[in-house]
Amino acid sequence: MATTKSATTTKKKPATKKPAAKKAPAAKKDATAEAKTRFNAALDEAKAGAAALKEEASNRAVAYREQAKDKSDDLAGETKARASELAVEAKAKTSDGIASLGKVVSENASMIDEKFGEKYGDYARSASRTLQETATKLDNKSVEELGEDAREAVRKSPGMAIGIAAVVGFMFARLFSGGRN
Repeated sequence: MATTKSATTTKKKPATKKPAAKKAPAAKKDATAEAKTRFNAALDEAKAGAAALKEEASNRAVAYREQAKDKSDDLAGETKARASELAVEAKAKTSDGIASLGKVVSENASMIDEKFGEKYGDYARSASRTLQETATKLDNKSVEELGEDAREAVRKSPGMAIGIAAVVGFMFARLFSGGRN
């Protein structure tokens, strides 16, 4: 039994564990650093792409704005030219209308003499001459001169200009709404 006692009394020392290699945390740090580097590179690339897109959008916006401005300038020029042509035509038609009215009044002056007396015939002749002179003045002036004359008349008597505009507006309203009633 002696041998058995010693075998039971002798205790085995537990096996000492060797410290594990610390490669795992180092590998983890390397992987984290690499991921951060890749993320930052991707972020920088995205920022550069966004800046390029912004610059391209800005350039396109400038180009579209210039195209729109050129088109509007062209349309404005065409509109002004067309308006000028229409104004010249209207001036010519107005002048012809006034001259025709003066001619009709002059032709009927003799009949007015017979029916109402010579005094009223003279009034008709005077009105005819005034209409003829007005038509001639209108023919001799340019559209720009007529516009300036109108502005000057409005500056001198704005109340009269408003009254005339109201009367003309009323006449146009009655003229165009006459068919509706």
